Amino acid sequence: MPKKNRSGVSLRRPRRRKRSAFGRRLLAGVKEMTAHMRGAAELPSYEIRVPDNAEVARIRHRLGLSQAAFARAFGLDVTAIHAWEQGRRRPDRAARILLAVIAREPEAVRRALAA
Repeated sequence: MPKKNRSGVSLRRPRRRKRSAFGRRLLAGVKEMTAHMRGAAELPSYEIRVPDNAEVARIRHRLGLSQAAFARAFGLDVTAIHAWEQGRRRPDRAARILLAVIAREPEAVRRALAA
């Protein structure tokens, strides 16, 4: 039987519970955030450069795809691809970002879209 003090409260130290992996990551993040707020730590940062133009035909040719196959492979509208390549329209910001990722990592985009 555990020892108790005069008021009936147990004198045993409570068992320390093992923290989950999520709990450990959460606490580490909070510590990093408070250190950053105090000025004691510099958090990593980066800038995103959005291309001004996208050379759709060059990207598509390098992958060896027709306009229709390129559109199907990456979830794009084939009429938009026609217009971009003929210079009638310019890809919007989101499309230019997607095209930049396709140019660098086409397989990563395919894997992400296949999920």
